[in-house]
Amino acid sequence: MIRVHFTADDFARVRFAPRPSPVPELHAALMMLAAPHREPLFGRWRHRLLRTLPGAVEPLADLMPDGVAPAFLDVLGDTPDEGFALIRAARPEFVRAGIEQVYARRPAPPWIRALHGGDAAAWRTLGRAQRAAYETVLAPVWSRVQDLHRAEFTRHALAVAERGLGTALTRLAPGSRLRDGVWEWPRPDGSGVREVRLDGRGLILRPTFHWTCGPLVQDLPGRPVALAYHAASGLPLAPEDGVRGDALAGVLGSTRLAVLRSLDGARTTTELARRVGVSNATASAHASALRAAGLITTTRTGRSVHHTRTALAELLLNGGAADG
Repeated sequence: MIRVHFTADDFARVRFAPRPSPVPELHAALMMLAAPHREPLFGRWRHRLLRTLPGAVEPLADLMPDGVAPAFLDVLGDTPDEGFALIRAARPEFVRAGIEQVYARRPAPPWIRALHGGDAAAWRTLGRAQRAAYETVLAPVWSRVQDLHRAEFTRHALAVAERGLGTALTRLAPGSRLRDGVWEWPRPDGSGVREVRLDGRGLILRPTFHWTCGPLVQDLPGRPVALAYHAASGLPLAPEDGVRGDALAGVLGSTRLAVLRSLDGARTTTELARRVGVSNATASAHASALRAAGLITTTRTGRSVHHTRTALAELLLNGGAADG
């Protein structure tokens, strides 16, 4: 059970993350990938990913030998680049503590030990692995994660407005209850009690759409506590277009395919970047490539630039004949 202790100030400092963060969601998916015995419904999803993961991702298995990520990987950020930069900026002692926690009973591989020493080659290995994992696991479904997050944000806001914060909190997890300033949340695996004391720091609620095995808590000194909870139907996210999506990703690349899918209406470069989870510069570069291929058009009105899909792009995504 997780028991979250609120002060009076903490109730005024409960926030709902306004948008999903790519790096925590990526790590939730990777932890789920490493837990095949827990969720049989994820078998097909897991098989597909294990079949398509590039070799560059393999070092992450060293970093999460038991399917649990060390704490220094638990960062936020609106784009993968922001999240990866925050990981790289972690203090050496924080990196060391995370590695020692994961490898408490076994020796760590040399490249893992080199991370907290600031070894540039080790950090490049980690960076390549994380980016390759994001491109394969999360980029193809990122627009769906964003849509689900917006829906969950709205649902929670309505629950707070109609029934109050206490009821809204307990509705996040079946069986949880709030009494005497303590939010009690049973763990599905029946593991021991973890006490989390907010002490006026507040709480950030983050829905996750890949992890189903109980809440994930980030409790760092001097920062608000972040609690990630499962907020989907229990089925894994997969590219909407099945085999056709895999084939298009092979031609365009998964991020460009995600950019194309995100253009369900006219979007600015900034909107594209947020929906896909990349930087503005990366979104602009992908838009340029798609425009050169005749898949999008770009119009400028004053300082605003808007991108839209072409009829060819619609045909490719929908896999059907054009009307008329």
